[in-house]
Amino acid sequence: MAMLLLIPLFLSSIALFTISSATTFSTHPGICYGQLGDNLPPPQKSVSLITSLHAKRVKLYDANPAILHALRDTSLQVSIMVPNDLIVNISRNQSLSDKWVSDNVVPYHPRTLIRYLLVGNEVTSSTAPNGTWPYLVPAMRRIKHSLKSLGIRKVKVGTSSAIDVLEASFPPSNGAFRKDLSAPVMKPMLKFLNRTKSFFFLDVYPFFSWSADPLNINLDYALFQSKNLTVTDPGTGLVYTNLFDQMVDAVYFAMNRLGFPGVRIFIAETGWPNGGDLDQIGANIFNAATYNRNFIKKVTRKPWLGTPARPGSALPSFLFALFNENQKPGPGTERHFGLLHPNGSRVYDVDLSGETPEAGFRPLPVPENNEKFKGEIWCVAARPHNATALAAALAYACSQGNGTCDPIQPKGKCFKPDSVFWHASYAFSAYWAQFRKVGGTCYFNGLATQTAKDPSYGSCKFPSVTL
Repeated sequence: MAMLLLIPLFLSSIALFTISSATTFSTHPGICYGQLGDNLPPPQKSVSLITSLHAKRVKLYDANPAILHALRDTSLQVSIMVPNDLIVNISRNQSLSDKWVSDNVVPYHPRTLIRYLLVGNEVTSSTAPNGTWPYLVPAMRRIKHSLKSLGIRKVKVGTSSAIDVLEASFPPSNGAFRKDLSAPVMKPMLKFLNRTKSFFFLDVYPFFSWSADPLNINLDYALFQSKNLTVTDPGTGLVYTNLFDQMVDAVYFAMNRLGFPGVRIFIAETGWPNGGDLDQIGANIFNAATYNRNFIKKVTRKPWLGTPARPGSALPSFLFALFNENQKPGPGTERHFGLLHPNGSRVYDVDLSGETPEAGFRPLPVPENNEKFKGEIWCVAARPHNATALAAALAYACSQGNGTCDPIQPKGKCFKPDSVFWHASYAFSAYWAQFRKVGGTCYFNGLATQTAKDPSYGSCKFPSVTL
């Protein structure tokens, strides 16, 4: 009962804080500019494309000199990043921190409007090695000290966190950080962010939450499209009309639990994939366009909407991503988050300013995979292929044991035709069928693809995944 009495005061104090302090930045979303592709346009062209989308900010995953140079004398606010593998050394050595800032900020600032400096990317994720965790906040302090000593005042220092920093997230008022992070990492981080008036940079992907449980989470609710469906938090009485707000508010409540209700959230990444593998539900152009357009409407609306826990607060953000990046590892969705194809054409119409009405966009294709695929899927070598790389991928698949490649050995049922392409196709299918449930993917550095057409022939039967 005491908690319920405190909540209205907590919410009103937050609303006052965010309304008064959020006036210094635009709520037009920025764009994440990843570079994991072998067919992407050069930086100067990419910057022109970013401007054509009406972005106000751009987020880099490094401090690429060519891109920072291309961003000179533009109005784009820029976020750069210290690579994860430098965090430990920087945390221990102020001179190394000073050198990194001298090399990667000083030559470009202020002509390039570097405004945010993120120390690492999702370092605290549950899937990341935890050996770096103790060094994260000390490295953030070092970098902030370097900026100050070099006379650079307008750069906010932070780090991006995935939503899995939370141990509990539903209902939002139960939001709490994971026990392995809460005291040793999150509390000192929030103290630093609060003292320096920086942001908690958060990656929020309703797609992954929905696609993991599409039977119990309504798709329209995940796409900001729900008309009558709402979710009420029994602890606070707050009413939610979309999954994004639920996820963000869970982090607000987690921060409040540690005594930092005033730290602002900056959406470091959000988006929806425009394509993916056969076994990935809901990854299509219709849903991607719907999610991103509705997100833009939400954050650019005046007066600011905020979230149920922080009504009226501005929510600065970056959409992920600029391009479909063909060299990103993992499931097919990882290579299909772009607003643009690598040739610069738009995957679908979008305007980051939020000023183009829906009627001004071209019609979207009807989604065909909003329900889970049912049937068999095989993983085969993709054409065209690099024979040397394919041979290496074949060797990897066969090295995993469990008789994966026995049928393609001499005298085996699938030995003929004796070609790297066909042997790799069999090995990829056998590997994926065995290891999919423990994280194995049909990717193999871009050399593999899923198919619903059975590649089996004669007495050679390719293993498959049945959904």
